[in-house]
Amino acid sequence: MTKDARSSQGDAPVVLVAPDKFRGSLTAPEVVAAVRVGAEAVGWQVLERPLADGGEGMLDAFGGANRSTTVTGPAGTPVEAPWRLGDDGVAVVESAAASGLALAGGSAGNDPMAATSAGTGELVAEAVRAGARRVVVGLGGSAMTDGGLGAVEAVLSRLDGRRPADLGVELLVACDVQTVFTEAAAVFGPQKGAGPQQVSELTQRLHRVLADYEHRFGAQLREAAVDLARLPGGGAAGGLGGGLVVLGGRLLPGLRLVAEQVGLAEAIEAADAIITGEGALDAESFNGKVVGGVVDAAEPDGIPVLVLAGTVRPDAPAARLSRLRTVDLSRTYGADASWNRTAECIAHAVEEHLPTRPRPLP
Repeated sequence: MTKDARSSQGDAPVVLVAPDKFRGSLTAPEVVAAVRVGAEAVGWQVLERPLADGGEGMLDAFGGANRSTTVTGPAGTPVEAPWRLGDDGVAVVESAAASGLALAGGSAGNDPMAATSAGTGELVAEAVRAGARRVVVGLGGSAMTDGGLGAVEAVLSRLDGRRPADLGVELLVACDVQTVFTEAAAVFGPQKGAGPQQVSELTQRLHRVLADYEHRFGAQLREAAVDLARLPGGGAAGGLGGGLVVLGGRLLPGLRLVAEQVGLAEAIEAADAIITGEGALDAESFNGKVVGGVVDAAEPDGIPVLVLAGTVRPDAPAARLSRLRTVDLSRTYGADASWNRTAECIAHAVEEHLPTRPRPLP
């Protein structure tokens, strides 16, 4: 039903709820559930589209994990990794679930020289063997800087030397960085526990892995018109981005990939208002992230947007915020309530700031 038709029939208006996770507090679907409580209390229908920008939380945006596989963790020991395979043949894998820095004990517990991407490759291969026709891989939160070599070898060994692309399986890789392959160690190595000497050694290793890829897969890369050495995003997840491209994958902006898969554009067309948000609103929130992407998509049609944030950091762009209705939960309700009673704060904020509309007549 169109907006005008709803209005003429007295139906309740529709608010699209399209948030990211509130890291450490609520998943994106949990944020949606909290918003629903407040929105329905003031007479709105809720259209749900939990989102992610391609990193942790992408599984939630696609409906949550419905499978789990034991794979090689970043430290070489087994881990149980959740993933998803839908009835539509789309599989969703998070590299953080198989090769994540958190699984390795954080930067302090990680061995940056030995950390491997093998588990992510094992999940990709498992998805292909289970019948997936499209595999979506979210990069982010990784422990390794192995150039994706662990993943590449794992896929080839489990698919009898064939790449997903060779089997007609589309491999889409959600990537929100521009780092090239051989710069992965310099850019990301320190946050994974690598010291200066290790960064140097990892960089040299990336150059060797790149040469190996070009030797083994040069024909396929040329056919796809890919210059792996210069490919923006090839260095994502310690070079896993480049490794997945070698397997026939395509790197896509994470939010765009997720938005297309969940039909965000169509949902925006049906909305009278939009609520988005994340745990910490900062300068990066408007640089390829969920909040900025939703706001940008809503602006051409003049759809009002309410942004909810656990906290608004000082570097958040004042010019962008001045055109939005933004609620800083920590400032409004106190840091303790914002962190420990996030859902309650969200519901209350929605009731306070979403314009009240009459409920439809019975």
